[in-house]
Amino acid sequence: MNTIEALILGIVQGLTEYLPVSSSGHLALGSHILGVGAEENMAFTIAVHIATVLSTLVILGSEIGKIIKGTFRPLGPGSGLARLNSDQRYTLNILVSMIPIGIVGVFFKSKVESIFGSGLTIVGICLLLTAVLLAYSYFARPRQKENISLRDAFIIGIAQAFAVLPGLSRSGSTIATGLILGNNKNTMAQFSFLMVIPPILGEALLSTLEAMESGAEAAFGGISVTALSVGFLAAFISGMVACKWMINIVRKGKLIYFAAYCLLAGLAALIFG
Repeated sequence: MNTIEALILGIVQGLTEYLPVSSSGHLALGSHILGVGAEENMAFTIAVHIATVLSTLVILGSEIGKIIKGTFRPLGPGSGLARLNSDQRYTLNILVSMIPIGIVGVFFKSKVESIFGSGLTIVGICLLLTAVLLAYSYFARPRQKENISLRDAFIIGIAQAFAVLPGLSRSGSTIATGLILGNNKNTMAQFSFLMVIPPILGEALLSTLEAMESGAEAAFGGISVTALSVGFLAAFISGMVACKWMINIVRKGKLIYFAAYCLLAGLAALIFG
C-alpha cells in the first residue's frame, strides 16, 4: 500500500465510521477498487481505528468529561437504580450495550473474520439491509422517550454486534435501532459514537497483541511508516468532520438520504463484485 492509497482509505475509514454507510463495507469496496488488502494489513487497520476513536474524543471531549465526572459522584438516596444520577445511568447503559459485541468478539471472532474474506456479495447484501433499516427508522414514528433504558441499551448493543458484518453500518444500525425504539434523536448519535469506543479499543488491543505474535513483517504487510502516518491523519481529520456532521444530520432526521446511498452502493457491490 502506497501513500496515496493510504490517504484515500484513511479518508474512507474516517468518514464512513460515523456516517451510516458502513466503514468495513467501504474499506472492502475501496480495497477492491485500488487492488490493495487494507483489511488484511493489521498495522493499517489498528492505526485508522485508533484515529477514529481519537476524533470522537476531540469532538465529544467535554461531554465525555462531564459523564466521567458525574459517574464518580456518590450514590444518591433510595435503593437499586434509583440511587444513580443521570451520568451513572448513562455509563451503565454504555456498559450494558457492550455485552453483545463482547460475546461476539470472544466466541465468534474467527467466524466473523472468515466472512470478511468472502468477497463483495456479503458487503452488497449488508449494505441493502442498512438501507432498509435507515429507511424504516425515517418513516417509523414511535412514541418518544426521555431517556435510553437498560433494555434499549442492550437491544442497541445487539444491533452493534450484528454490524460486525462488512456492509452493515454500525452507526446506522445503532442509531436507527434507537430511533425505532423511540429514543430521542438528539441523544442517539452521541450514544452511538460513545458506545463504540470501548469495543474499538479492545479490538485494537487484541489486534496489537496478534501483530506482536506474528512479527513486524506480517503486521505491516509492506506499508511504510509514512503511508501509515498519512492514513492515520486522514482518518483522524475526516473522522472529526464526519462525527460533527453526523450529529447534526441525526438531529435533523435526514437519514433517508443515506438509505438511498446504501441502496445504490449495495446494488453496485452485487453487480460488480
